[in-house]
Amino acid sequence: MKRAFDVLVSFFSLVLALPILLPVMFLVWWQDKHSPFYVAPRTGKCGTQFCMVKLRSMIMNADQSGVDSTGANDQRITRVGHFIRKYKLDELTQLWNVLKGDMSLVGPRPNVKRETDLYTSEERKLLDVKPGVTDFASIVFADEGDILKEEADPDIAYNQLIRPGKSRLGLFYIQHSSLLLDVRLCVITALALYSRRKALQCIEKTMEQLNADCELVTLVGRRSQLIPMPPPGSEEIVTSREGSLSC
Repeated sequence: MKRAFDVLVSFFSLVLALPILLPVMFLVWWQDKHSPFYVAPRTGKCGTQFCMVKLRSMIMNADQSGVDSTGANDQRITRVGHFIRKYKLDELTQLWNVLKGDMSLVGPRPNVKRETDLYTSEERKLLDVKPGVTDFASIVFADEGDILKEEADPDIAYNQLIRPGKSRLGLFYIQHSSLLLDVRLCVITALALYSRRKALQCIEKTMEQLNADCELVTLVGRRSQLIPMPPPGSEEIVTSREGSLSC
């Protein structure tokens, strides 16, 4: 049922999104006469690598800088790219990966191999399912660019401030996965485009109904400043991306 839901919703969503995507694709091409798409290698189910299709929001060869996390003030983001990121249009093209079967509509967000190599043994459970276009963390950390904007090292900041909560939410989703939850998260994702605060309130209510612990419910409300935390399965806060915490 999950696969049928993925195929039907992604197909019709792509068709409905074409009137928006086509003009933006033209603008991306017009600004530098290069492909409007960025094919990003990501780690999928069981650790297999796949090519995720994104609408390009950055300059060509931006990934060659070696920086994987992006703050809102990153100089690599183009003028059109800021618009794309603001309205999450780069996520829409990932519906193609859902149709292909690389991804699901709902599931833990896919990561680059440099990040999944750092996963703890607990976080490796995130690779037991297909990655998704959206999930709890996609809504809770939709302001990732703003979180990392003033950080000297966005990658370390990501691992300290975002990764711990993102991984916990991904693991929580896997434990409570159902078609009904997928439908609910898709609706809340659409709501987030109009009112992020209302979307966060819906996430809070959903977490409470699923008997999440108080710490996780507090996190999804995003009413307090994020602080460095260790990722699930570790007692140490990440201070370097060298090596691996995996058991």
